[in-house]
Amino acid sequence: MSKLKYFLIAGLLRLVSFLPFRAAQFIGKWLGLLGWAMNGRSRKTTDTNIRICLPELSSAEQGQLSKDSMAHTGMTAAEIPLMWEWPVEKCLGLIKETRGLELVDKALASGKGLILLAPHIGNWELIGLLFSSRYKMASLYSPPHIKEFEDYMIRVRSRVGSELVRGDRRGLLRLMGILKEGGVAGILPDQSPRGKTNAYAPFFGMEVRTMTLVNKLMLKTGANVLVAFAERLPKGNGFRIIVEEAAPGNGDADPVVAATALNKSVEKVVRMAPEQYQWEYKRLRHRPPGNPNPYYPDKICR
Repeated sequence: MSKLKYFLIAGLLRLVSFLPFRAAQFIGKWLGLLGWAMNGRSRKTTDTNIRICLPELSSAEQGQLSKDSMAHTGMTAAEIPLMWEWPVEKCLGLIKETRGLELVDKALASGKGLILLAPHIGNWELIGLLFSSRYKMASLYSPPHIKEFEDYMIRVRSRVGSELVRGDRRGLLRLMGILKEGGVAGILPDQSPRGKTNAYAPFFGMEVRTMTLVNKLMLKTGANVLVAFAERLPKGNGFRIIVEEAAPGNGDADPVVAATALNKSVEKVVRMAPEQYQWEYKRLRHRPPGNPNPYYPDKICR
């Protein structure tokens, strides 16, 4: 059954990859808007996240942001097959503007490695392609449930030389090795972590479980840290790559201080393009024990 699922998914990805870029975005946008209009689970999660994280917006502004967010999430989903199946040069040709790349060169010129934080904004697959095409890079990933699909994902993401490493002991040792060699480690910092390597820290004002991996890597390797995302330009005109300084404190010895800085780093870039952030993810579901789950108020976090 897993092989059948793999062939169906891989076939669909290959089929979508034949679409022109603007056509893929158009279809993805309207599928996202359809999901919003159906008022299902994704929209409810999006509405909850925006209401909690951006209370300064009016109800009308929150509603419009919810709609825009799901449209952009649809576009991201439709773009990923292109990023995975198109030739790398064709993908990189979608980058029309860059801002802050000199920060990367400056960080690496210090002789230390660089941890590149890539939150779920815009098209994070393009960020991986760009930086792995320029630097020695390894990226952390969580394996999918379908084994065959994991092999496919590793192949397409590593086709320009990037290493993909699992979030286990061996993978983390490899990340440390890359950083000590002066390379780049790519990490998605805005996922709710599993296991014991976490701390509770505010994310848009709400205490949530936050990874401490970035902090541990910095303390062990002396690596620098930056945050980057590929902002989607209007009317199908490609992307703008933006690299920003991370919030101070990511390398603090106190894991809570460091986790707070990590979340502030994500917040900083989210506010730059809030409609392109993946608000559909239940980032707030793991709170300190005894607090209500914001997505299921009748349930208490344990």
